Amino acid sequence: MITTHMTPVPRSTVVTYRDDGPLSRGMGLLVAGQLPPLPPLVAGTFVVGVLLLMGVAGSAGLAVFVPLVTLLLAGPGSSHPHDGRFDWLVPPILRAIEYTFIAACGFAHDVDPVLILLLLGALAFHHYDLVYRLRQHVYPPPWLATFGLGWDGRMLVVSLAVLVDLTAAGFVLLTLYLWALFGWESLTCWLASPRTGVETGETGTQD
Repeated sequence: MITTHMTPVPRSTVVTYRDDGPLSRGMGLLVAGQLPPLPPLVAGTFVVGVLLLMGVAGSAGLAVFVPLVTLLLAGPGSSHPHDGRFDWLVPPILRAIEYTFIAACGFAHDVDPVLILLLLGALAFHHYDLVYRLRQHVYPPPWLATFGLGWDGRMLVVSLAVLVDLTAAGFVLLTLYLWALFGWESLTCWLASPRTGVETGETGTQD
């Protein structure tokens, strides 16, 4: 049974918003929070933009470079407290990279647009749910980012599907898996959460 009230409070809500997977968190442990997260990610965004414009996402041999570039440049910053003035920009930039990459791969390989929207919808649902529950001081369980694969894992799964020429099948499996996981976890989380009467993140909880 899920007990949301026992979930440890994260060090920073910005870090939680990143939605890092095991690979990204593992790279962050290597630098022990010493690398600022925003500058490398900005550089990675530029590289990813160039790769996508060159049609890399549509090439079976090169699609894997987009998530690898993002992981190598953004992953080490996952352990940073994200307490800089502009570090709040990191999560939306990661969202933009992930969503754009998935859409580019899908359209480049003739995946049904409805299926692309369903996959992006699962991600949008999860990220909206994550933002809303943190505003209500209801923190996600630590295992959710692991089983949800994180932005890094999901992009690599899409790349693998492209590389083995099973893009549509990969989209179907990933979509079903993520909707089942995020939908079930969100439902059980909110059902198990106590009614605190908190309407916004600006209102403090009462013990």
